[in-house]
Amino acid sequence: MSFFPGRMHFKRNFLLSWFLHIFHRLIYNNSVQKKYKSETGESMEKPSRKLKKTILILGVTGAVYLSFRFLLPLVIPFLIAYVFALSLRPSALWIERKTRFNYKKRVISLPLALIGGIEILLFMIVLGVFLYFAGRKLFLEAKLLLENLPKILDGINAWLMDNCSFVERFLKLPDGYMVNVVSDILIGGEAAVKSRAMPFLMSNSMTVLKWVVQLTVIIVILMIATVLSLQEMDDIRTRRDNSMFCYEYAMLGNRLMTVGSAWLKTQATIMLFTMIICSVGLFLLKNPYFILLGIIIGLLDAMPIFGTGTVLIPWALIALVEKKWLTGVGLIIIYIICYFVREIMEAKIMGGKVGLTPLETLVAMYVGLQLFGILGFILGPIGLLIIEDIVELYEGTCYNDQKNDRKNEKGEVP
Repeated sequence: MSFFPGRMHFKRNFLLSWFLHIFHRLIYNNSVQKKYKSETGESMEKPSRKLKKTILILGVTGAVYLSFRFLLPLVIPFLIAYVFALSLRPSALWIERKTRFNYKKRVISLPLALIGGIEILLFMIVLGVFLYFAGRKLFLEAKLLLENLPKILDGINAWLMDNCSFVERFLKLPDGYMVNVVSDILIGGEAAVKSRAMPFLMSNSMTVLKWVVQLTVIIVILMIATVLSLQEMDDIRTRRDNSMFCYEYAMLGNRLMTVGSAWLKTQATIMLFTMIICSVGLFLLKNPYFILLGIIIGLLDAMPIFGTGTVLIPWALIALVEKKWLTGVGLIIIYIICYFVREIMEAKIMGGKVGLTPLETLVAMYVGLQLFGILGFILGPIGLLIIEDIVELYEGTCYNDQKNDRKNEKGEVP
């Protein structure tokens, strides 16, 4: 959510009107050239290659922005379903070949849609069993955390009292002054949370229910679309190959599949390794919540802004201040291992598949954040890659057309 919603709305409308203006001027200039040529028989001076490239970049950028803003939310479930269908297709084809049999000189096999549906159901059953046991373990650790919460709060209270007494002695303040200040702050914060929590829950309960219903409908549509995409995969590919934009489809599809698969594989592998490293490290440090904290730290590390250092570094500093040397040093070692694992994994799995420098990636993520919110961290780099590929493709076409036009003007045969 922006702190200046009116400003954000104005910015989006300005960008949209600006791109429409550029498009209108381009069509207008083209019509003027045609009219001039029909009346005089001569051609107007054509724009330079630099101007053509500028117009091309602006047009492609506007098209990508409008597609991400208005078209992508409508088709994203079906794109995800198509990707799922692609991942299920090899195993479904293998099962379909292995289950073929002859009956009255006819080859009969199971439909791919049926095989895909069974695979999805099996996957959901396995996922449900895993989530059950993992959730049970997390519930036990959360229950243990709640049981030990009074002791933890007493420890925090003792730590605050000691530090407040130290600050009072250092600043030569009256005894109990800092304690009263901190107590007032905590009591005020508790009262504010209690006064706002219930109205917030009451006002957003229907919103949460609405989101749950929408999520359920989207999951059902996603499953049905996956099964249908798996069944109609050959027809979809035939229509794509016979389309006049088949080359563009192939180029963008290969680019998105390469970058998307590399990014997802990298993030999933890093997140899994981070969870395992943190859980094992905290287990060795005899932390009773090692699984719960390991999963939380791994999820934070997968987020664009946060990382393992968000939790481990402050935790290690607090432990060192409290003279818990083993815990502090152990947490620092866990952070260093997670850091080098991320660097090695990103360099090994991603490699040069993305095609963006770190600076370009950072700029694209920032622009995406400003335009699309939190999803801009992903849409920004993908949009930049699409813009670069399309501009590179059509720039060569425009350059070749310009050379052919010059040869025609000189009477040469291209």
